[in-house]
Amino acid sequence: MGMGSNRGSGRVTMSEINVTPMVDVMLVLLIIFMVTAPLIQQGVKVNLPEARAAPVEAAEKKLVLSIDAQRRIYIGEAEVPVDELEKKLASNAKAQADKELYLHADRDVPYGVVVDVMAAAQRAGITNVGMITDPTAGGRASTKGKKEARR
Repeated sequence: MGMGSNRGSGRVTMSEINVTPMVDVMLVLLIIFMVTAPLIQQGVKVNLPEARAAPVEAAEKKLVLSIDAQRRIYIGEAEVPVDELEKKLASNAKAQADKELYLHADRDVPYGVVVDVMAAAQRAGITNVGMITDPTAGGRASTKGKKEARR
């Protein structure tokens, strides 16, 4: 006799999966990820330049290279000496796989330092360099200027 046969016993075999426990687990995981996601986006605190561009949404975590006001360079949160930057980027698996990084430079850093860092990234094989700015500060600054101009 087959498994789905109900001859003689009067019972029917249930062949459906109960998904309620799985949905419960998925909802708990969703809440956990929603709570912890803002904590993951940490880095070096820098004074970002202002921009009026719309923010770009990132689907996955990207490699961020930061330059603070004292011209110290960080890959993620790890400080890297300037003379070792090209070597570190060339040996970074994420950078070599994606061929991109995001530059997070303080507004007080001279333009030449930023260009030197971008050149080191290019020599290391990084073809796409994105710039991180502070869009909210740009909006506030432009509103202040308009208010002051009206007075």
